[in-house]
Amino acid sequence: MRRNRRAGFTLIELLLVVVIIGILAAIVVPRLTGRTEEAQIGATKATMTNIRTSLGLYETDNGKFPTQDQGLMALIIKPTAAPEPKKWRKYLETSEVPKDAWSNEFAYKYPGEKNTDGYDLVSAGPDGTMGNDDDIIMP
Repeated sequence: MRRNRRAGFTLIELLLVVVIIGILAAIVVPRLTGRTEEAQIGATKATMTNIRTSLGLYETDNGKFPTQDQGLMALIIKPTAAPEPKKWRKYLETSEVPKDAWSNEFAYKYPGEKNTDGYDLVSAGPDGTMGNDDDIIMP
């Protein structure tokens, strides 16, 4: 007996595979999409920790943190505005102040409002807007 049927997949088999792939995608994609934001938040916190360490070294060497006007750039280039640091050295090995994972600048405030004994270091977070719930504040 000779078969007159062509080798291949039937329409029902193809539809079944598409449905299975759709179900798997519906389960997996929501779990993976949150990971990117979590990774960006983790990277931003790591950068903030590096800046915090550099600010601590600056304060140890010079007796106080950079002023609001000197900003974080004081960790890269010796400030010429008063008060000039006496034992300054380069505290961050970059040519510009690091940015958060969303390419936004960190907000530096000295003296701090949240940390009254030091400074505030804040990232605007994923939405890029300061002053809302997704801000990342370094204690």
